[in-house]
Amino acid sequence: MKTVVAVYTGQGLADPLKAVFREVLPDVRLVNLIDDSLIGDVVKAGHIPPGVARRLVQYFHNGEEIGADVILNTCSSVGEVADEARKLIGVPIVKIDDAMAAKAAAAYDRVAVLATLPSTLKPTMRLIEKKAAELGREVKLVNGLAEGAFEALTGGKPEEHDRILLETALRVARDADAIVLAQGSMARMEKALAAETGKPVLSSPRLGVEQVKMTLEKLSRGEPVGKPVFGESGDLPPVC
Repeated sequence: MKTVVAVYTGQGLADPLKAVFREVLPDVRLVNLIDDSLIGDVVKAGHIPPGVARRLVQYFHNGEEIGADVILNTCSSVGEVADEARKLIGVPIVKIDDAMAAKAAAAYDRVAVLATLPSTLKPTMRLIEKKAAELGREVKLVNGLAEGAFEALTGGKPEEHDRILLETALRVARDADAIVLAQGSMARMEKALAAETGKPVLSSPRLGVEQVKMTLEKLSRGEPVGKPVFGESGDLPPVC
């Protein structure tokens, strides 16, 4: 049985992601490492403090020691730390938003990035820009920061969070061909936002787990594991 270790910086995504794993990779042993102080420290600082980076890399090391065949980094705010950690960890690290960013960069010319935190918005925009550059494309990015939504959610007002997110999506959809949800916890609103805006909406959880599956399959075949690029050998499912 293959082992996947998922590293979380917060509580909200663990249960929804378990459900995706049960559907996409039912025979995989899933181990969750959760430290919700990480995202709290990132939000407080407005960037990734050195202590957060050190702790996150240590969790990746822990995952390797647990016996992970693949490590899944589930937080877009710290994805750039995961990039650097790949040089230090002996097993593949899949970033939950890599495949989503690659699809957005490949398929659309104008992409709105919806986020409730600046600490997630900026890294996601940089990631899409990076994927577009790898493909030799230019993509216009639209800032979709849903101000106040994060505070509403943490304050026990999920309806207010959803209202702000929808209003922001409707605003940015006018200038975009598609909308990217920067935080995996937003995936529950994917269909509703697509219906209301009339634009394709991409979220990361399912695409991230699909990328884990493809990485495990490559490892089983003894193939090198590279970065996800949309359209390469059918590695990513089509945009939907």
